Order: sequence, then structure tokens, then C-alpha cells
Amino acid sequence: MHRPDLAIAAHDGQALPTDTCPADSPLAVRGLTVSYGEKPAVFSVDATFPARAMSAIIGPNGAGKSTFLKAALGVVPRLSGEVRVFGTPIEKARDRIAYVPQRASVDWDFPATVLDVVQMGLYRRVGLLGRMSGRMRALALDCLGRVGMADFAHRQIGQLSGGQQQRVFLARALAQDADLYLLDEPFAGVDAATERAIIDVLKGLRDAGKSVVAVHHDLSTVRGYFDHAFLINVRRIAEGPVDTAFTAETLHATYGGRLATTQIDEVMLSGGAV
Repeated sequence: MHRPDLAIAAHDGQALPTDTCPADSPLAVRGLTVSYGEKPAVFSVDATFPARAMSAIIGPNGAGKSTFLKAALGVVPRLSGEVRVFGTPIEKARDRIAYVPQRASVDWDFPATVLDVVQMGLYRRVGLLGRMSGRMRALALDCLGRVGMADFAHRQIGQLSGGQQQRVFLARALAQDADLYLLDEPFAGVDAATERAIIDVLKGLRDAGKSVVAVHHDLSTVRGYFDHAFLINVRRIAEGPVDTAFTAETLHATYGGRLATTQIDEVMLSGGAV
């Protein structure tokens, strides 16, 4: 469980005051540590994500990307650390967050229709026992339309393809009308058309003043998709605007021997063109 009495450690081992979290950051993390047994999955990580931007969390398999995101949300317990959303402890700001989990973590056999799933994003407005009004149903259908899934509203979610399922969960997030959207591998296992549809919706959210933070694995699209990069391999490696944080040097430091120099050079030369 989270231990509020534990000191929040900076990278040099000194205590890091929590007031270093800027109030305008949609997600600011200080000293986040998560351990599975005796081995830390994430160790003393600090991160500050900018507002009104698309941010990518990048790193090799097993680097702690998803663990970092889940621990920030409280989905998995953190050993230590402070997490703030727009300057407020995350526990008091959950109504400002929409979360899209990895598709593999969802029970797709659950007896719910596509429309049912999207309407789940409206429960904060009506309450768990509240009735969905016609206006709320129309809002859910509009969100499905934004991701190209309105024609599937009455389909059982288990009957959809992987890309379609991902679109539905994005529609549920849209229904929440959040200020911060957190996504865990939103492009994993989807077709090119779905990826393009998702990125267009996410960029639209950014352009509307929202903030997006996504765990991302495809290095070739980082420059084309994102404004800000956070590189992690158990510890924080680098963070900042894509042009300065996503470089051959930081990729070498993040991936070590997992990526050949030629692969990294190809990513840099491509410019992340999409």
C-alpha cells in the first residue's frame, strides 16, 4: 500500500518536496516506486507532463511503462510517491481523469452491448443507480459516432474485432468529458485504419485544450503523434519535448542492447513520419 510517511526521494537520494509539482501540470509524479516482491518495477521516478499536449511514455518491454501509469492511478499499489493532477492529489481529482486500459485486461465475454459500455462513462453524472436519460443516451451515441462505431451500438462487445473494441473504450473515455486522458497501449493490436482514427480523436482532444498521456511502443510514430516524450526503464531516463527528449542518445540509454544502433539511426532518420 501507499505509505504517506515515506520520504519522497529524488534521483540523488535527497528528499524532494511535493510542492515542486506545478499546478498547471495535468499529471505530476514525484518519487514513485513500485515493487513486485524484492525487485522494483519502477524506482524513484519523477515525471511532469505538460497541459494541452500529447505525451508518450516510452521504454522497452518490462521497463515499467504500464506499471508507472497504473500506479499513478492507484490501480496497482505504490510503495512510495506523490501523484498530483492539476496540482491536486489524485485521490481528489479522479473526476477529471478518463482511463483506457490495455485491451488484454478487459473481460470481453461480459454480457454488455457497445452502447452499454460507452454509457458506463456517464455514471459519474447520473450515479450508479441513476437512470440514463434520452439526452445521455444521445451523448453516448455521439461519442460512438466520433470513433466510427455508431452502427455497432447494439452489438455485444465480445463480437467486435480488436480495433473495434479499442474504439469503443475510447468512446467511453470521451463520454466522461475529462480534462486528462490516460491510455495504456491504445494502438496495440489494431489495424492501420483504427490507429489513424484513434490518433485523430486524441489530437482533436489536445486541440480542444485537453491533455493526453499514452503508453506507446512504436518508435517510428513518436515524432508524428506526440509533442512530449517520457522515457523510462525502471528509472526515468529522459523527459521533455519530443525534439529534445527523443534522441538517439536517450534511446540508447533507455533500450541499451535491445535496439541495434542501426535501428535507432533508422528511427531518427525517418523523423517518425506517418
